[in-house]
This record gives sequence, C-alpha cells and structure tokens, in this order.
Amino acid sequence: MFRIIAGAIMAGRSTMIRVTLARCFRPFGCLLDQAFVPLIIQTYLIREIMRPFVPVLAVLAGLFGSFSAAGFLSDAVNGLLPTGSIIQMVSLKVLIALEVLIPISLYLSVLLAFGRLNSDQEITAMAALRVQPERIWRIVLSLCLAMAVVVGALSLFARPWAYARLHALSDQAHVSLNTDAMEAGTFYIGPKGNRVIFFIHRQGPEEPASGVFVQLWSPDRMEIISARQAMTLRPGSPDAKSQILLSDAHIYRFNRSGEGNDEMLDAAETVLDIQPNKAEAAAYSAVATTTSTLLGSSSPADIAELQWRFSTPVSTLLLGLLGIPMSRSKPRQSRYARFGAAILAYFSYYLLCTSARTWVQHGVVPAIPGIWWVPVLLGVVLLVLLYGPRWRLALPRRGARVMR
Repeated sequence: MFRIIAGAIMAGRSTMIRVTLARCFRPFGCLLDQAFVPLIIQTYLIREIMRPFVPVLAVLAGLFGSFSAAGFLSDAVNGLLPTGSIIQMVSLKVLIALEVLIPISLYLSVLLAFGRLNSDQEITAMAALRVQPERIWRIVLSLCLAMAVVVGALSLFARPWAYARLHALSDQAHVSLNTDAMEAGTFYIGPKGNRVIFFIHRQGPEEPASGVFVQLWSPDRMEIISARQAMTLRPGSPDAKSQILLSDAHIYRFNRSGEGNDEMLDAAETVLDIQPNKAEAAAYSAVATTTSTLLGSSSPADIAELQWRFSTPVSTLLLGLLGIPMSRSKPRQSRYARFGAAILAYFSYYLLCTSARTWVQHGVVPAIPGIWWVPVLLGVVLLVLLYGPRWRLALPRRGARVMR
C-alpha cells in the first residue's frame, strides 16, 4: 500500500498533483488511522528491519568465527590444541561476540531499511496517511527493546559462562600437549611459561626429534634438559601423548627455594612426563565471573566488567534508534549516501565505550560516572538528531510572535 502511494507521489510532476493526491488520500487516511494503519505500519516496519538483520548478523558472525578459527587451527597444527575442541571453542567465541554483533547488526538493519524507505518516498506516503514520526519511532523502539533484552541476557549470563568454559578448554588444551605434531625450530611455551620445548631437527610429525631442549619450572626448582634424541611413547593409555623418551640426556636441576643443592645428571635414556597429573586451578578472571559475584566486588576491574555488561543492552537500544536519523538523505540522493558517516559514528561510539571501560578498569575514572557517560553522550546526540529539525522550525515561529 505504501509503495503504491509513494509511487503516485513520485509520479506527480507538479505541486498541484501532489496536493491533489494528498487531498484524495486524506479521508482514506483518517479511516485507516483509526483502525488498520497502526498494525499495518508496525508489521511492515518490523519486517523491513528484520529482513536485512538476519543476513547481516549471519555474515558478521561468520566472519568473526572464521577469524577465530584461523588462530585455533594454527595452534592445532602445531600441537598446542586438540582438533576436536576447535568447533566448540569457535562457537564459544561467537557466543561471546553476540553482545557486540547484535547491536551493530540492528544498527545496520535500521540504516538499510529506513534508507530504502526514504529513497522510495515511503516515509512520505506514511505522512500522507497522517502517520506521525513519533509513531514510527515507537515501533522501532519496541523492536530495539526486544533486542536489548536478548543482548542483556547474553551479556549478563551467557557471556561469563562462555568465557569460563573457554578458559577451561584452553587450560586443558595446554595441559594435554601433543608432542607428535610439534615442528622443529619452534619454541613451544606452556600457558604460564612453566614449560618450554624446542627441537632442532625433525623429519616430520610423529618422527623422532634430534637436538632437544626442555625447560620445566615448578615452585621449588627449575629443570633444564638437553638430549640428543626424543621419541613419543605410545603405551596405549590416555596419557600416551604426555610422555617422551629422551636419549643421551643431560639434566640440570636448580633449587629455587634456597634449600638443598643443585644437581647435574647424565642419563642414557630417561622418560619425561611433560603433562601434569591435573590442570592447575584457573586464575581469576573478571570476564568469566558471574554477574552476582561482580555485584559485591569493589575491584576496579570487576566494576568495569559489571558496567560493561549492563551497558550493552542500553547501547543496543540507542544504536537502533540512532539508525533512524542517520538514514535521512536529501531528495534524489542515494540511500547509501550517509552510510559512511553512520559507520564512522558507530566505530567512534564503540571506541569510546572500550576506552572508558579500560579507564575504569585501571582506576583512571572512578566507578561514577564509570563508563555511563558514553551512553549518556550518545543519548544526547540522538535527541538532537531526532528533535533538532523540529526545534529549528519552532525557533523562527517564536521569534515571529515576539516581533508581533
């Protein structure tokens, strides 16, 4: 319906034709305004926004997942990560990123939808049916609120769980080191620097290595091993990949506690277990801590993380509404004319948010205002963009009344 009316308005070659069309549709608009227009417009606008939202979100999630998978595949090839955990870790990374991908997808979808509506004169057609801009804003606001609830749930609950699971998988992967996939000429360092392995020469995967250097750190001592050859043992147990047989080994043990003597040993053959019996306790991380725990913390890092989680739904709401004024274009201007400025505005806002979070995390900015000054600033800009044209039109009228 709106496209038919918009086509008629665009086809009018004179002001008289436009005025005549507006007068013809005025009674019809009054009837629809009372009964059908609210529901029709709401369904139509939500459909126009959601139509690009799904593919945009899918593309962004795919790009982010591919980028994450590239790093994991590199670690898997070098034996630092089991191949079976790659899909799970990539899925967790994408789940964590959804709190950022959904707001930008909604922002771009509103830009695309309203850019087309403005370019095709459908907004003018809605105005001919006496549809106020506030009604359009309320429809977009309702959709943004629904998206904000989803993002809030992801940020407050799914994100810390995903980070905790990702850290557990990463620690387990570093403990379960696969020496068969190691390549010569590369230093393989443990997650906390407590283990270093280096081979000078190796024919290929699962082949014996020559010119072996191993350094092991523990709380009470440091052990350095130099061996002529190393070979992985395969007894058929689950710990097969964690033991290697060293030939012509020279072992140097240095006491770090200050008690006892240092040792130097020579062994024709020795078996080295480079995998601990169990993974060490995971270090504390604010991003992997539950929201309920962060609520009672006074640490700047925890406060920054907590404020970030609560700010993501607010950012989703503001960015969705920001797409409306950022999509406005002049007559006969391309629907993508302001796309570059809109993208620049988003990246500026995201950069400010991450910078504010870092400042709070390091104690540069106190908990109040924390990172909240950035959404407040965006809210002020949004009000100016939405109501600025009306305010500019109202000022001359008030000035004229004063002159009279």
